[in-house]
Amino acid sequence: MRQWIAIGAAVGLVAVTLPMLRKHDVELAGLLAKSKIESNGGPVVTREVTPPPLTDIDLTRIDDRGNIAIAPAHGNRRAELTVVPKYQRAAVALLRGGHVPEGAVVMTDIKTGRVLAWASYVDQGAMHDVAAEASAPSASVFKIVTATALVEHAGLGPNTKQCYSGGEHAITAKDMVDNKKRDKWCATLAQAMGRSLNTVFARLAAKNLDRNELEGTAQKLGWGQDIPFDVKLAQSTITLPEDDLGFARTAAGFWNTTLSPFQGANLATTIANGGEMVRLSIVANVKDEDGEIYKGPTVRMPLKRVMSEQTARAITSMMEETVDSGTSYKSFHDRAGRAYLPDIRIAGKTGTLTKPTPEGPFYTWWVGFAPSDKPEVALSVLVANGAKWRVKATHVASDMLRVYFADKNAPGVRSPFDSGSVARRD
Repeated sequence: MRQWIAIGAAVGLVAVTLPMLRKHDVELAGLLAKSKIESNGGPVVTREVTPPPLTDIDLTRIDDRGNIAIAPAHGNRRAELTVVPKYQRAAVALLRGGHVPEGAVVMTDIKTGRVLAWASYVDQGAMHDVAAEASAPSASVFKIVTATALVEHAGLGPNTKQCYSGGEHAITAKDMVDNKKRDKWCATLAQAMGRSLNTVFARLAAKNLDRNELEGTAQKLGWGQDIPFDVKLAQSTITLPEDDLGFARTAAGFWNTTLSPFQGANLATTIANGGEMVRLSIVANVKDEDGEIYKGPTVRMPLKRVMSEQTARAITSMMEETVDSGTSYKSFHDRAGRAYLPDIRIAGKTGTLTKPTPEGPFYTWWVGFAPSDKPEVALSVLVANGAKWRVKATHVASDMLRVYFADKNAPGVRSPFDSGSVARRD
């Protein structure tokens, strides 16, 4: 399997000067150069050190054995993390138990932006931080971007209907033409999101969007941008083809974009927050032999509104179809159709794509949040399988949400690790 992008050592907070950020967040870049700063709940450097406090934090070596998860940093420093050890252990166990060649799980607290799980798993070869990398194709997760653009720029909604034919595994020029004789099926935009209907998204994008609108929406949601975080991250990328068919294929999720598991969690957290992007964080504090040198954010830190609340509600209702009746239904219900998370509404989006080479990985995604009507937790799961596989991202996502809500004593929810717990439906 092709080696993914290696993530270098983190040197301080990510310095960002992009238009997507508010002025006060840009100023965070200067925190590490000052001896002590009070920032109204934002990150604080409590003692001047060289190199800066967040240097060399290694999230591939998280120690989750105690009550507080920790990660090594530069020299003898150690970082105490916001990661919940129970959730971290569950994420690693699910990836390992599924015999996943490579994968990642990122889970966040919706209200605070704190990372609750950051699991990168590599079965063979050199360990690398899969959660921070963006070499995997976005696949159908990109339909969230297209749907956002359709709502905000074209005024479409969950009930917008489009008839279609073809497009299950590829989109041809013929598939793009409305034809009453061939278009035997019709679906709403919400149904198309839930069932990941490629032709519906391709046709609606071709009819209603131009390249600037789609690319601009993607950039607002984080593609091609440096997003503030405590360690270095690879940018999720987008390259829109010039031809109309290539544009439509990209809008439907066929190639030309990449996504990091971090960005998947950031996207879900943004929608769950009603369209407001908040700063995610994973470092609670950093200490050396003389004590604390850095304290992470203690309050929710908004970055910028990237979509209206009305748009966020529309996208949420579309994503609910994925679990209610779409591509994640089997993973979230037993063979009798009983929900593993009863009375908990879930918004999600799956993605599936294979590298166009014989040895290319079989990528699957699940990105979403729950409860969708009163969000608590966002989740991003990437699984890169080989020709033979046991689990896909949607399976891991279902089990991770069961772990979380069982821990919160949600009625009727049992962790997949509990003795006697009902096995997930394949």
